[in-house]
Amino acid sequence: MTDEDSRYEAVRSRDARFDGAFFFAVETTGIYCRPSCPAVTPKRHNVRFFATAAAAQGSGFRACRRCRPDAVPGSAEWNVRADVVGRAMRMIADGVVDREGVAGLAARLGYSGRQVQRQLTGELGAGPVALARAQRAHAARVLLQTTGLPVTRIAFASGFASVRQFNDTVRAVYAATPSELRAAAPRAGRASRRTPTPAAGIPLRLAHRGPYQAGPVFDLLEHEAVEGVEDITGRPGARTYRRTLRLPHGTAIAAVGERPGTPRTGTGAHPGGWLDARVHLTDLRDLTTAVQRLRRLFDLDADPYAVDERLGADARLAPLVAARPGLRSPGAADPDELAVRALVGRDEAARLVQRYGKRLDAPCGSLTHLFPEPGVLAGAEPDGTLGALTAALADGAVRLGPGADRDAARDALAAVPGLDARTAAAIRTRALGDPDVAPPGPALPDSWRPWRSYALNHLRAAGELEYR
Repeated sequence: MTDEDSRYEAVRSRDARFDGAFFFAVETTGIYCRPSCPAVTPKRHNVRFFATAAAAQGSGFRACRRCRPDAVPGSAEWNVRADVVGRAMRMIADGVVDREGVAGLAARLGYSGRQVQRQLTGELGAGPVALARAQRAHAARVLLQTTGLPVTRIAFASGFASVRQFNDTVRAVYAATPSELRAAAPRAGRASRRTPTPAAGIPLRLAHRGPYQAGPVFDLLEHEAVEGVEDITGRPGARTYRRTLRLPHGTAIAAVGERPGTPRTGTGAHPGGWLDARVHLTDLRDLTTAVQRLRRLFDLDADPYAVDERLGADARLAPLVAARPGLRSPGAADPDELAVRALVGRDEAARLVQRYGKRLDAPCGSLTHLFPEPGVLAGAEPDGTLGALTAALADGAVRLGPGADRDAARDALAAVPGLDARTAAAIRTRALGDPDVAPPGPALPDSWRPWRSYALNHLRAAGELEYR
């Protein structure tokens, strides 16, 4: 959707397929919205289009209170693209700018700060500082409307350097003071604030676009859950997945629900919505990072319309896509952990957790440990492929983080002694979130590109391939 007339038609038809792909602003009202906003469609000559919410905010527009454009799923483009802009957007979402500044982001990308600023501004209309600012504003709104935390704590938990900066940003983005924004919370949010926090955790809605086949995702997570780090409870259709997270400032326990009534097949799959989640953080500064890692695990920023259109045109895949529209390709909450688990399997991973994992200060039921870090494993069990892989992860020879260069990671994995091509492909698919990975074996049709990872998940869900 690069043509502005086409974008306007999407706005006129309130097409939710493009929520997050672009934003539109109305010059006569000073408000920006998502394409599916239910408000009266503005006249074409009053509309401006932006690639990001940050760009709209930087041009002086405020977020619509009706459609809440800051709450849409992230653009699927950033997960697909392997170039500098895509890598930068994934790292900004993970909180790198908040923690390390633009200099840290640039160093991770291998560019100068000026080059990163120029590329992001030229393509997206906003630089890394503005993009991170928009993300902080969204985190602030979530905390204001779902917790009873004092405003001062929310300011710093959201990543702001000062309360004044927090107040100014909230006013600029939402045309309301923090107190007014809190008072405008939906009734459910106001009710949740009566519960003491942070012990009760932060309730979240993890939005997604289009249909979402939760059943196969939860099936996979249940199949591979590692004792001590993960558990899954409940009956199919209404399960809850929980896991521990190691985060930059502390730890967390996250719980995500399958949502009662979400269909496990294509019939009646809802055309957009969210997964309910709750995150218990030891340090609130980790909220944004925790949310992004859950989004990557559940592949919530995917564009199911683009995937299904391409794969549904294939004779072999067409009935599978029709049966499961919106099938996702799950990622990883911790890429290094996923790499180790892909190599050793579930049972051996559980042994590593019990022997080398860090025990939580406050275990929660069966969740007792964090998965051991690569450096710990490399020192404890240095021999064989496991030792080689964990050493490469620990010293940075293999980089799998959200901003990793996928081509460089592919080559680095190929250089790990003893790591077979099938395991490397699994790591690329899950840890790197690569949507177009083909494991060794019979060649996959070119018509499945650039969604071969999704195509293989359709074959697995249909029982034509086994999960490893």
